Amino acid sequence: MLGLLDKIDRQEKRLSKWLPATVQEPGDVGEFYEWLGIITPGWTWNWKYQTVIQKHLKNLTDGKGKKNLMLFLPPRHGKSEMVTVRYPVWRLECNPETRVIVGAYNQTLAEKFSRKMRKIARERLPLSDERQAVQDWETAQGGGVRAVGVGGGITGQGGDLIIIDDPVKSRKEANSKVYRDMVWDWYTDDLYTRKEPGCAIILIMTRWHEDDLAGRILRSEDAPNWEVIDLPALANKSDPLGRDVGEALCPARYPRDELLKIQVAIGSRSFSALYQQKPQEQEGDVFKRSWFTFTREIPQGCQFVRYWDRAATVDDGDYTVGALLAKSQDAKYIVVDVVRGQWSTGERDKKIRDTAESDRTRYGAIRTVGEQEPGSSGVDAAKAFIRLLDGFSVTTDKVTGDKKTRVEPYASQCEGGQVSLLVAQWNEDYLDELTSFPNGTHDDQVDASSGAYNKLAGAAYAEIVDDPFAGW
Repeated sequence: MLGLLDKIDRQEKRLSKWLPATVQEPGDVGEFYEWLGIITPGWTWNWKYQTVIQKHLKNLTDGKGKKNLMLFLPPRHGKSEMVTVRYPVWRLECNPETRVIVGAYNQTLAEKFSRKMRKIARERLPLSDERQAVQDWETAQGGGVRAVGVGGGITGQGGDLIIIDDPVKSRKEANSKVYRDMVWDWYTDDLYTRKEPGCAIILIMTRWHEDDLAGRILRSEDAPNWEVIDLPALANKSDPLGRDVGEALCPARYPRDELLKIQVAIGSRSFSALYQQKPQEQEGDVFKRSWFTFTREIPQGCQFVRYWDRAATVDDGDYTVGALLAKSQDAKYIVVDVVRGQWSTGERDKKIRDTAESDRTRYGAIRTVGEQEPGSSGVDAAKAFIRLLDGFSVTTDKVTGDKKTRVEPYASQCEGGQVSLLVAQWNEDYLDELTSFPNGTHDDQVDASSGAYNKLAGAAYAEIVDDPFAGW
């Protein structure tokens, strides 16, 4: 009998490495910050910035405040270990039916996170015998984790919690619009559509580029549903932790002097992105990104001009661009809309007419102006433009002087902080073109914007006449 008891005792010891010491009922696990100290007692979990993050994670868990959370922190501050690896396991221990999706810039990194999560879960929860792969494992109750890289599909599985950690690997990827578009498509078409009712999304990333996934979300209609926690390595004004300007985020690991050495070593541009979460784009010769602000509202009482720079080539060559600018009563300017495409003459004219109809419906009194090229062909094109917009307030503009000179008044207002962009998907393409002027491949948006500005500004606006053929 004693031998049988010894055998049972040895078997229980072997099993104990796979099973939690005490199986707790869902909701009886304790607070996340307490749980962290039990799971990894050798690490520090109560630095100030960590407690702020834990507070927001608790709100997310309890369904308080906004539905989703963005976290911007410098490297090597434990954000992935706490939020991506441990927080989902704690959620699984609270409710083993929770389904978690973890995404990263490639499958390898996503599986690295998942492997760490599974190792902790095995010590705390009974896992399924049937589904144990690192990219897709389950608890005995049917919850679990699915790991996926950017571009990977998640067909057939929903998520109660979605965590995206580092969807961009490097500056090279961040600077590629093709890659940024791919990340956005993956997020909107694959991840977002996997949300179960009540699902929360957490996005953790380095801000290499203003048009990254975080930037696009914050310019989208979904922006009000996101809480943003921005914790730079060196504090800026109005720091969320109450730090003095220049104070280090975690002096115990990275004191200020060490951070300044890192800044010298990697350069201010990389330090701004990696450590301060403030992407700095390459600046142009005439326009700079830092000059522009963004707005979601158009003030009452604005004057509007839609200026068209026309081309007639399909899928190649110059673009047809119609830039709509507004001038507020306090003499500030808003780029309200940019219509852009490479169309045939018929397609282009239909687009111009449709846009005029839309402008009148949305904004009321809009003056439409078309650029007139020199010579007799320009005169003929101007007459056709007027006929096309019969019934609208329309005129043409005989441009003079070189292009850079015509652009200077608009560039001066931009530099003075007097021009903002209405938040929209065209913003990034617009800024790309302006900041590459005059050396970029295209300058049609520059022409249309400066034309609209020149017609709105001061005396130039008064010079628009109702009779476009006066003086011919």
